[in-house]
Amino acid sequence: MPIKNMKSLGARFGNGEKPKSGVDADAVRELAGLLTETGLTEIEIEHNGARIRVARQVGQAIVHAPATAATPAAAAAEAPAAPKGPHPGAVPSPMVGTVYVAPEPGKPPFVKVGDTVKEGDTLFIVEAMKTMNPITAPRGGKIVEINVTDAQPVEFGQTLLVIA
Repeated sequence: MPIKNMKSLGARFGNGEKPKSGVDADAVRELAGLLTETGLTEIEIEHNGARIRVARQVGQAIVHAPATAATPAAAAAEAPAAPKGPHPGAVPSPMVGTVYVAPEPGKPPFVKVGDTVKEGDTLFIVEAMKTMNPITAPRGGKIVEINVTDAQPVEFGQTLLVIA
């Protein structure tokens, strides 16, 4: 949804006229469409003291397998269960924002898979509220996994990369 349409949406929502139901259903539908279009999970607009917030929950898939009796040999052949929680070398995003993998467009990325980093080396930049925040390596090691792409929106706590 272009910005000028967002402004008209805000103006229509906050024009001082209250819909009979108390909610402008068309404004909610437009915001829900914007959530889907952008991949956001929540959006809120305020105009002339009127506020509307639309959020969606991202469901987690639950897979049910048929129950079978495991024989001792089959139980021994199964791989050990994956550890719960983030990888011990995971570097999470300390804030919500947009991640950039290079110091500026057209330049090489700060790090690539296979690179060795020292504690304090810059890994990414996360832009939040027009402020560029360097994300540094909390420890030294080898980059084994990068979980983000350039100019991707990130959430607080989202794993950006893994250092082994």
